[in-house]
Amino acid sequence: MAIRDIDDLPKNAANYTALTPLWFLERAATVHPSRKAVVHGSRTYTWLQTYQRCRRLASALAKRSVGAGSTVAVIAPNIPATNEAHFGIPMCGAVINPVNIRLNASTIAFLLGHSQSAAVIVDQEFFTLAEDSLKIMKEKSQGHFNPPLLVVVADEACDPEAFRYALGQGAIEYEKFLESGDPDFAWKPPQDEWQSIALGYTSGTTASPKGVVLHHRGAYLMSLCNPLVWGMNEGAIYLWTLPMFHCNGWCFTWAIAALCGTNICLRQKN
Repeated sequence: MAIRDIDDLPKNAANYTALTPLWFLERAATVHPSRKAVVHGSRTYTWLQTYQRCRRLASALAKRSVGAGSTVAVIAPNIPATNEAHFGIPMCGAVINPVNIRLNASTIAFLLGHSQSAAVIVDQEFFTLAEDSLKIMKEKSQGHFNPPLLVVVADEACDPEAFRYALGQGAIEYEKFLESGDPDFAWKPPQDEWQSIALGYTSGTTASPKGVVLHHRGAYLMSLCNPLVWGMNEGAIYLWTLPMFHCNGWCFTWAIAALCGTNICLRQKN
């Protein structure tokens, strides 16, 4: 027997929208455009700048046919690009796959293959790890390897030689990649909040890693639960000792945007 409500009002744009943590970024940029959003060494970005950078990332990916049904892997520690990826990648409809930087090349090769990653954003320190992983994939492909788009992130705290090597191997510089995108990119929220926003994998289990999918609704709710449980206030300053690649930093990547807080990146503590 069908359950009947007291009315028959249908869902429409005036009374319903799919839940997604992406709204938090737009709100933070609107309410506190000049507040610091990210601090990393000598670099700082405001919420407005972060919103524009994330829209550029989404646009740049979309221009390269990365969107709904695509997965983008991120092999990086706690740096601004990792935080931006949690917004920019789903803004183009794709799914973010944050990869544990402590894994070996063989395991990462499995993850990239299983997730069918269309693009890989990698920090310069871990470029050779990504390169070795892709070589393993190519060797196992029996001539059918389609390499993903490779984007490398430079960091002033690292040896510049590693960055130059990555560019020499054909990787695209992250900042130049962003420059190719539109800061006013008209991103769209998911039509269904059940749509996937992130893909993670288990580590240290028997056999191959197991994939775990997070949807937009779950990410939205977890992002609001975190501040409630931990007693965090609006404008909280969060020091990133927890790896962003671990369960999307337990969704604090999105929770800090909900609080219009400040992310203090800490790459060496992951």
